[in-house]
Amino acid sequence: MPRRSADLWLFLLLAFGLSWLFALPLWLTGASLGSLMVTVVGFAMMLTPTLGVLAVRLYGRRKGQPGTTWREWAVRTGLSLGERRGRTFALIALAWFGTPLLVVVAIALSAALGLLSVDLGGLSLFRQSLATATPGQALPLEPEVLFAVQIVSMVLIAPLINSIPAFGEEWGWRGWLLPRLMPLGTWKALLVSGVIWGAWHAPLTLRGYNYPELGAWAAPMFVIFCVVFGVVLGWLRLYSGSVWPAVIGHGSLNASGGLVLLIGDAADPPNLVAGITGLVGSALLAVISAVLLKSRPIRHIDSVAV
Repeated sequence: MPRRSADLWLFLLLAFGLSWLFALPLWLTGASLGSLMVTVVGFAMMLTPTLGVLAVRLYGRRKGQPGTTWREWAVRTGLSLGERRGRTFALIALAWFGTPLLVVVAIALSAALGLLSVDLGGLSLFRQSLATATPGQALPLEPEVLFAVQIVSMVLIAPLINSIPAFGEEWGWRGWLLPRLMPLGTWKALLVSGVIWGAWHAPLTLRGYNYPELGAWAAPMFVIFCVVFGVVLGWLRLYSGSVWPAVIGHGSLNASGGLVLLIGDAADPPNLVAGITGLVGSALLAVISAVLLKSRPIRHIDSVAV
């Protein structure tokens, strides 16, 4: 670990410890992945990295360390818009609209490789999901209209809504942790922070979250995705000097990542290979990460160690 590590251990203890504490009812009750409890636990977990950041700042203040006034802390952890606001706003737009584009590309690649069957004409998987969610009830609108509403929402509205809980994670992972690990070197900091981010999801992924067919093996599978997507989010953070592009990118992914479930074929549902969170998506994100870091090198950010 770079430099003094007390702040790192404090951050990790709170982020991981509280996430497991919040998820404990899920494990004790054996609630299914589709239950409301999983949603509530997920939202609660997303707050824990931010609680870790606040605890580290309080620790620094009590130790009399410099750089821990609210103004200084906000700048050092990316709450400002960075030195070039125009660039930051451009990256926010890129994260907002570029992320669903990546989701579409991952689906298209999966289908082109014969790894995914889509049903754009019949929307059979979407219809099946509607029937399961509203058994015996009449739908307020035709499935095609509901589908169109979903698409518009996931591109224009849902990214902003999802960015609210996503901030709870991003201020911790990309706002504080990534710059804190930068003494390790850029690539190592990006990779290590991605592994930590992925492992933090274990209270859910060990239950099969995101990859139900894998069971507990969903945990390492999601770590792979978090590493490659974490590099993209990390690049947004470091290149802009602000955490907000990463927040929007995270929120946009959470909004559009389920597109494959809207256009999939009920007779041949999506598997763990297809889509943005599958192996195809991870490979695509790895290529995007390499291109971004090669073509647009990141700026240096001072460590926020205290």
